[in-house]
Amino acid sequence: MKKQWYEALFENYAKKYDSESFTQGTIGECDFLEKEFGGDKSLRILDIGCGTGRHAIELTKRGYNVTGIDLSENQLMRAREKAAEAGLKIDFRQGDARDLGFDGEFDAAIMLCEGGFSLMETDEMNFQILKSATQALRPGAKFIFTTLNGLFPLFHSTEKFYEETTESDGPTKCHGCKFDFMTMRDHNITELEDDSGKLLTLTCNERYYMPSEITWLLKSLGYKEIAIFGARLGEFSREHKLTTKDFEMLVVTKK
Repeated sequence: MKKQWYEALFENYAKKYDSESFTQGTIGECDFLEKEFGGDKSLRILDIGCGTGRHAIELTKRGYNVTGIDLSENQLMRAREKAAEAGLKIDFRQGDARDLGFDGEFDAAIMLCEGGFSLMETDEMNFQILKSATQALRPGAKFIFTTLNGLFPLFHSTEKFYEETTESDGPTKCHGCKFDFMTMRDHNITELEDDSGKLLTLTCNERYYMPSEITWLLKSLGYKEIAIFGARLGEFSREHKLTTKDFEMLVVTKK
C-alpha cells in the first residue's frame, strides 16, 4: 500500500524537523501550557503527535508526567535520544492518533503543530483523532491543540505565506499551492532533503477549519468549555484574539 504523504515525510526527517523555524517556540508554548494546567505536577498528560518530543521533554523537565504518541518511529527515535541526553525518562510510544487505545487515563492532552489532526485525507479521519483523544481523557480534563485557521485563506494566499515564512536555506520548500474552498483543503508540493540527504517531492494536502466547525465538532464530543485564540509561534496566549491574519488557531477546551 502506498504511504500517505505525512508518512513519507516523517520517515527520516527528525533532525531536519528540529531545525525548522516553526519548531522554535517550545519554551513560550510550554509556559502557556503550564499556566493552563495550573502548575499541577500531578497531572498525567498525553502528547498526541509528539514528533521529536520537544513539548514532552520540556514539560518533563518542569516536573510533569507526559506520555508521547506518534505515528513515526523515526521521530520517536529522535525523541528518545533527546530525552536520554537530558537525563529524562519519558514514555514515548508508536501509535496512530485515530486509535490511541486509552480510556479515561489522562488528566490533560496536547496536540500541537498539527500533531496528526488536519493532516488526514478525510474529514472522518480527522474527526476520529478528536474522538480518540477525547476517549483518553478523564472528566474535567483539558485538551489543548492547534489547527489550521480556515479564516486565513479567505483573505490571504497560502502560497505567498509559505514563500514568506520558509527560509531560503531551510530544509523544506513548499510551492504550487491550490486552495479548494469547497473542501477547505490546501493542495501543494513539498520538497525537502531528509536526514540522509535524499531529496523528496511530496504531493500534500491539509485541511483548514473554521472556528465554528471546531466548536461544533467539540460540542458533539461533549466538551463543556471551548475557547479559540490566534496561535502565535512561542507566544500562546488567551489575549490573542483569533483574526484572519492568524495562520493557525489555538484551541483550549475542557470536558
